[in-house]
Amino acid sequence: MLKLPRFRAAAVQASPVYLDASATAEKAVSLVREAAANGAKLVAFPEVFVPGYPYWNWITDPVTGSAWFEKLVKASILVPGPELDVVRKAARDTGCYVVLGANERSSVSLGAIYNTLVFIGPDGALLGKHRKLVPTWAEKLTWTGGDGSSLRVYDTEIGRLGGLACGENTNTLARFALLGQGELVHVASYISLPVAPADYDMAEAIKLRAIAHSFEGKIFTIVSCSTVSEEIIAAMETVVPDARARLQRKSSAFSGVIGPDGRVVGAPLIDDEGIVYADIDLDRCIQPKQMHDIVGHYNRFDIFDLRVNRRPLAPLGLAETERGAGEEQVSFSSIPGQSE
Repeated sequence: MLKLPRFRAAAVQASPVYLDASATAEKAVSLVREAAANGAKLVAFPEVFVPGYPYWNWITDPVTGSAWFEKLVKASILVPGPELDVVRKAARDTGCYVVLGANERSSVSLGAIYNTLVFIGPDGALLGKHRKLVPTWAEKLTWTGGDGSSLRVYDTEIGRLGGLACGENTNTLARFALLGQGELVHVASYISLPVAPADYDMAEAIKLRAIAHSFEGKIFTIVSCSTVSEEIIAAMETVVPDARARLQRKSSAFSGVIGPDGRVVGAPLIDDEGIVYADIDLDRCIQPKQMHDIVGHYNRFDIFDLRVNRRPLAPLGLAETERGAGEEQVSFSSIPGQSE
């Protein structure tokens, strides 16, 4: 008989220790331990939680912001790497799955940073990582786009787990690529963005996107969003004098859990720092799929054909000549870049 998992999920809504990867990793460890003490088996963190979001892209010009880009490059992490190791140990110590947003720097380019979601197993193993496919709007000044190799769903003890970062949760094909791999638990990581247009309710927009994915796929979505700390505001005030007014706008962060019927499970958090908990029962995904199963009976695969290029992209491939068994052989290898 089919037996689907039940577990408690935790969505962290918090700010990083700004541009300090080691200190932010330690804060993540503390939050993982707190969530685990409250029964969580999955702990989701905000977009680029380690070591923070490039707010300067939205409040100043590219030339002025370039000095801050350099700071972010130096504060970004390798995956795997020592900052991540402490979080992996916390996952192992608590037996939790952890999904952590990070600025991931390239090992071959000083100009490439990726907006990366890192998936960690309850044994501390690195399950994989997803690099945001397309940076949103002003983010193009900071991040390099990922590739299709990271559009993956992980088969875990808490169900088939996937995730996307912020604006790519509006990318219909990216979302379908995960649903088509059997995704049942989706992590949607976000940042608080108070500098949005005046008539844009960021918290409501985040919730709406999560509702859309959960309702369309009949799955659970765990939304984790960052907050804007006094530390971040003070840093950005050195960039532009009116940064405080821009970054203190309310209704800019939403964290919570959405069920397969599109309804919020439990009580979400708006703007305030904290952890949202919700009990997940994947049995609830079954009945809604009888009505709309867009990766099953409620589709026409004879009409629609989605293909995903999973080939990792790299700056170049090298051909090398090797001698063996009396003849020359040519072997090819890639220099790690986006594929690293």
